[in-house]
Amino acid sequence: MINNIIVYIAIQNTIFLPLEKYMLPCLNKKLFGIDCLGCGMQRSISFLIKGEFASAFYMYPAIYPLSLLLLFSTLNIFIKFKNDTIIKTSLIVISVLTIIVNYIIKMKIIV
Repeated sequence: MINNIIVYIAIQNTIFLPLEKYMLPCLNKKLFGIDCLGCGMQRSISFLIKGEFASAFYMYPAIYPLSLLLLFSTLNIFIKFKNDTIIKTSLIVISVLTIIVNYIIKMKIIV
């Protein structure tokens, strides 16, 4: 048990922490000074890989619907589900709505 924890910490420090050094800056934010709809996604994926699920959601709430969409689409290649188009369409709509609502709240357009 303790050996697994030590290995996990060693892997995090050698593989996952350097990921933050190689993140791309948001071109929209650099040029225009405004966040884009995808701002925060890279850091959210980094938090997700590290196991910091609450931080991942706080950084980019659409990470979970997008992850479900990616997982379902990948599984659907190998396993054909009944009503797969309805499920995919629903996941896409949920993802897009989450992205838009998050952007509106983040930019304080309505609030």
